Amino acid sequence: MTAPSIMDLIRTPRPGAPNRLMRLKGGVMQQSSPAGLILALACLLAACGGGAGGADPKAAASDEPKVVRIATFNAALNRPAPGTLIEEAAAGESPQIRAVAEIIQRVNPDIILINEIDRDEVGQAAALFKAYFLARSQNGAAPIDFPHVYFAPVNTGVPSGFDLDRDGAVHAQPGDRGYGEDAFGFGAFQGQYGMAVLSKYPFDPADARTFQNFLWKDMPGALLPDDPQSGATGGWYAPAALEAFRLSSKSHWDLPVRIGGDVIHILASHPTPPAFDGPEARNRRRNHDEIRLWADYISKEKSAYVYDDAGRRGGLADDARFVILGDMNADPNDGASQPGAIAQLLDHPRVNSGFVPKSTGGIAAARRQGGANLAHKGDASADTADFADARDGDPGNLRIDYVLPSRAGLRVIGGGVNWPAPTDAHAELVGEGWPVVSSDHRLVWIDVEIVGGE
Repeated sequence: MTAPSIMDLIRTPRPGAPNRLMRLKGGVMQQSSPAGLILALACLLAACGGGAGGADPKAAASDEPKVVRIATFNAALNRPAPGTLIEEAAAGESPQIRAVAEIIQRVNPDIILINEIDRDEVGQAAALFKAYFLARSQNGAAPIDFPHVYFAPVNTGVPSGFDLDRDGAVHAQPGDRGYGEDAFGFGAFQGQYGMAVLSKYPFDPADARTFQNFLWKDMPGALLPDDPQSGATGGWYAPAALEAFRLSSKSHWDLPVRIGGDVIHILASHPTPPAFDGPEARNRRRNHDEIRLWADYISKEKSAYVYDDAGRRGGLADDARFVILGDMNADPNDGASQPGAIAQLLDHPRVNSGFVPKSTGGIAAARRQGGANLAHKGDASADTADFADARDGDPGNLRIDYVLPSRAGLRVIGGGVNWPAPTDAHAELVGEGWPVVSSDHRLVWIDVEIVGGE
């Protein structure tokens, strides 16, 4: 089936939907009236992509919500070649995408970060996922509408021009062996393993910040990998490569969401796994510092060095509400991450980490699968990822996906990990092993009550 263009999605409402159009502006998609078509056309012809944009941030609802459900989900909507996800989503039949959509529908978050959704320049994959899966009932689950979608460029598959893995060659062509290893973020093509934020509430575009281009070397005390051969501190990367090397393996986004008269800053990222390297531990160290960027960003005394893609320096205001969320690829007790990596957030004085989302399915899976899980120190009910566990060196199931709210301005009233036990309803949506039914990660959410003023 030929994938519909973004304009086909703009022109054609889903069955039973009101005659509205999909408006695309600066990487933010929202519902618009037919009069918005001219603006959408102009934006598409100008090839505008990620960045700020969206609804009028000053528009406040008369019945301001006080409780918001915020979620993160590494949904495994990544494919091996560019355009593949678009073609698969356009057919509207993928069992895996349908399972992902049903999970989201049944949890029904107000705001959700999707990790590992392939990014295309105009957000066609995200639009198809919304229109053909989320907006249609999956197995009786209620359809869900996210009028606001944010996507922006990521570093995955962006060629660096350097031999970053030091295999003796610079792999600059997609499809070459080693291409992903020499990209700024691992990916077989630009945008693979991307991110998107879906929201029922409008974004505040004037204050949105991205940190895709922040250089690792510009972080004071960065854990730059040493050269195991020469012993040179921070010497793994050639000087010229280090001058260009970006810290974020995907990106870091500070995305303000306006809920009535209040604002919550969604701090979204997806640090690299602390694996797939050598004795220099370049990925393990990078993972630590990708997490550290948020810890410093919310610390007034440490954030002065941080700069965003527009050149603006500094961190988040002391009185700002925020939620840090994403697949952080770091477990507080187990796995291969740098010691203390996720503790930078869990122990941060501005972060409320006291409430830990849990499930019954995580416990059941750890007991049933055994292997590496038997030696884990952490509570299996808090696990969020179902990883290999049978062989020596396998990580087992881990807690690596987080939704961490600020202490100020937000009160946690509940949450969980969507990992049903085998006898629970909808357990078939998660399954086990590979290929996965939906994802090897579980959706994690919290419910927060907005309190006080910003």
